Amino acid sequence: MTGASVALLAGTVSTILFASSVLPMVIKALRTRDLESYSPANLVLANVGNAVHSIYVVHLPAGPIWALHGFYVVTSALMLLWWLRFRPLRRGVVPTASLENERSLA
Repeated sequence: MTGASVALLAGTVSTILFASSVLPMVIKALRTRDLESYSPANLVLANVGNAVHSIYVVHLPAGPIWALHGFYVVTSALMLLWWLRFRPLRRGVVPTASLENERSLA
């Protein structure tokens, strides 16, 4: 095996491992719509970092790094969008659906 093929194999394996580690978090966030534990500052910084890192990645030859970076760009953007979409508007405000359920139980 040449050095380039070892590097390609390592890049492919690490891409699969990193994506596999993030995917359960993304699936849970989509399923539960509960992103309260996520820091908005972290989500914004991750997206800004991905945007800056894209300048570097697009100048590399196509390979596992493109797949991994693409995965990070998509998942980071989704998590930020979901955080914005599913967050409570104000703390202490009970969603309407919960109020309707409480009324039907009374």
